[in-house]
Amino acid sequence: MKKFKTIIIDDERLARLELRSLLSKHEEIEIIAEAENGEEGIAKIKELQPDLIFLDISMPGMTGFEMIKQLEILPHVIFVTAYDEFALKAFEVNAMDYIL
Repeated sequence: MKKFKTIIIDDERLARLELRSLLSKHEEIEIIAEAENGEEGIAKIKELQPDLIFLDISMPGMTGFEMIKQLEILPHVIFVTAYDEFALKAFEVNAMDYIL
């Protein structure tokens, strides 16, 4: 079975823990790193070259949308956020999914 190397990028530690817990039930998802802001996320994506990222939209310093604009090679993106008003924009940047 193919495993998807995955990075969770969210500024809230509890949100990262909850997502990690939910994803642990899916053996095809291999969480290789976490990041708590856009800058750290970019560095980890460049270093580890994940297949998939779970990305928060609203983070201090840089939004998830601003972050992905800075990447030359973009992994598959699933946005994870508490705000439904960004859904259309998420799919305009070719997000795989949008989880509220």
